[in-house]
Amino acid sequence: MGDLMNAVTVIKKPYINPYLGGTLLGVVLFLAFYITGNGLGASGAINQLQVAMLDLVASNHVDRVAYMAQWAGGDRNPLANTGVFMLAGTFLGGLLSGWVHRRLKVEIQKGPQITNRTRLIMAFTGGTIMGFGARFARGCTSGQALSGGAVLSVGSWVFMLCVFAGGYVVAWFVRKLWT
Repeated sequence: MGDLMNAVTVIKKPYINPYLGGTLLGVVLFLAFYITGNGLGASGAINQLQVAMLDLVASNHVDRVAYMAQWAGGDRNPLANTGVFMLAGTFLGGLLSGWVHRRLKVEIQKGPQITNRTRLIMAFTGGTIMGFGARFARGCTSGQALSGGAVLSVGSWVFMLCVFAGGYVVAWFVRKLWT
């Protein structure tokens, strides 16, 4: 398999210019506000997916917990939300882009000092902490920082500064994992 991969010349297209990419992201954000009435964000849709899965196996529990009942209580469908469709479109669009530009592959990006197992554990731990933080903050980096920042929400700017400060503080402790 390795010989086959070495024999095949893969021509990758270069990444998009970051200034053009940022401009296009701004256009997409504007269109999201215009079409859906909401900005961009993923954590809310992921939460609704989790509630939908829980509703399949424990619908009585979902009906009793007000937080989850607002989306899936009674006859409500937690998947009937623009955020869920936006999340699915983001995933499928990224998959299509990777395939078209010949970058689609399964890989683990890590520093030379750690194993794949440690990298996966660290990624899962970081993702779990980020997920809890996103629910406490009522939005993730895209929802709070990008969408909230675009409408000059003070809370979103505070969130964004706290994310940068937290990343700067934690980076010292985990820097050896990447070098």
